[in-house]
Amino acid sequence: MKCPFCGFGESKVIDSRPTDENERIRRRRECINCSKRFTTYEVIEDVPIIVIKKDKSREVFDRNKILKGMLRACGKRPVTVAELENAINEIEASLQSALDREVTSVRIGELIMDKLKEIDEVAYVRFASVYKEFDSAESFREELSKL
Repeated sequence: MKCPFCGFGESKVIDSRPTDENERIRRRRECINCSKRFTTYEVIEDVPIIVIKKDKSREVFDRNKILKGMLRACGKRPVTVAELENAINEIEASLQSALDREVTSVRIGELIMDKLKEIDEVAYVRFASVYKEFDSAESFREELSKL
């Protein structure tokens, strides 16, 4: 496992335990070179989900992209990373359980907005404003009226 701090290729496992859902293994590791600690998650490899983007290009589903977008929307809000991880786990599980291996980015965006609406309404509006490309105050008013 490559160290995220110094890039060294070897680390030792300090602690290993299953996550709450028992679908992943959480491992605390220590770099042999710089002695810094970091966390990794071991997941059963599934058939990849292919995301069809708006420009019709395709790419493999990346949960880190979702996390980054949700973290941006939740900036300075009382939302924990654990809450976001749980939401992403639920989104990914619903996509994995679907029979179709290809999903549109629009569908993923809708799932993210549904989860954010449950977690924090301000974060939901922030995400929706970028995702739906609001271009006026009226767009915000319309979305807020739906809440």
